[in-house]
Amino acid sequence: MPITNQQVAGYAFLRELYADGYFPDHVVDKGRAILLRLCERIEVERPKDLAALYALTDPATEEFNLLEAEFEAAGSEIETVAREAIGEDFWFIATSYGFAAADPERLIANRDW
Repeated sequence: MPITNQQVAGYAFLRELYADGYFPDHVVDKGRAILLRLCERIEVERPKDLAALYALTDPATEEFNLLEAEFEAAGSEIETVAREAIGEDFWFIATSYGFAAADPERLIANRDW
């Protein structure tokens, strides 16, 4: 399903990770896919409030938790730079879909990284 939110459709997710050779592109691609799926779910399910938004961001965060093993297998990890980039992209998504009051930490509260 194509993203209809033009702000999101033109956004370069995880650009900091792609720019840093420490993070393998093939794994970062999977992270980008997680974020795009989150956007698709928001567009389809149209959460009415923050609780409904968090119900969508929690599973996306759990997907990143699973992705940590792939980063490690490729000689990398979700460390400070990656944590900040991922968190910023979750925040970008929330605000792009009208959830400016979302708590940036709550968006990724169940992270293991």
